[in-house]
Amino acid sequence: MHLLPDLLLLLASFAGGALPLISGPPAAHKTHLLLAFSGSALLGITCLHLLPETFQDLPEHAGVYLLAGFFLQLLIQRTTHGVEHGHVHQEGHGHGLAVTGIFAGLALHAFMEGLPLSFHYRDPATGPSLYLAVGLHKLPEAMILGVLLRTAYSRSKAAGLILLFSCITPAAALLAAFLGIRYGFMAKTVTVLIPVVAGAFIHISTTIFFESGTKHHLLSYQKIAAMAAGVALAALTLLLH
Repeated sequence: MHLLPDLLLLLASFAGGALPLISGPPAAHKTHLLLAFSGSALLGITCLHLLPETFQDLPEHAGVYLLAGFFLQLLIQRTTHGVEHGHVHQEGHGHGLAVTGIFAGLALHAFMEGLPLSFHYRDPATGPSLYLAVGLHKLPEAMILGVLLRTAYSRSKAAGLILLFSCITPAAALLAAFLGIRYGFMAKTVTVLIPVVAGAFIHISTTIFFESGTKHHLLSYQKIAAMAAGVALAALTLLLH
C-alpha cells in the first residue's frame, strides 16, 4: 500500500483547508491562478496517463464510462455549487445547512478520486502521476472549502471538518487497495471506475479554464501562463517511465 503518498495527500489537503482558518481568505487572483495550474496539470495527467490505461483495459466501453463520469460530476456540482473548480459565491452559502450540502457533495467527489489511486497500472508512472494531480487539485479545493466552513462554523469545528475532508481521499485509496488484494471483484470495479473518475476530471479541469477567475470568461495572460505550466508539469511525468 502507498502509505507515504496517502499521508502527503492528506497533508496537502489539510494545509489548503487550514490556510484560510489561520490567515483569512487568500487573494482571489492567487486562488484562480492556482486553480488554473492544478486544473491543467490534472487534465494533462488524465490525458497522458489515465486515458491510455483505460482504453487498453476497456477498449469497447471506456468512452461510455468517460461520458458517465463527466455527467456524474455535473450532477455532483449541483450540490457543491462548483467549489471543486473554484466557481462559488459565498453569498447564501454562509449558513450551516448550505455548507453541509456542499461538504457532502465534495466528500462524494473526494471518495471517487481516491479509489483509482492505489490501482496497479500497466505503466508504473501512472500511479505517482495521479497522486501528484490529485494532490495539486485538493490544495485549492480544500482552500475554498475552508473559506466556506469558516463563515458557517467556529474555527475549531471548521478545522475538524477540514481534517475529516482531508482523510476521505486517502482512506478511499487505502480501502480500494485493501479490498483489491483480497477480492477480485474490487479490482474489476476499480477498472470501471477509472474512466468514470477521468470523465469527472475532464469536467472539472475544463470548467476551471473557462469559468474560474475570468471576467466574461476571458483568459488572461497570467492564467494562460499558469495553464501552460500545469501542462508542462504533466508532460514531465512522462519521464517517470
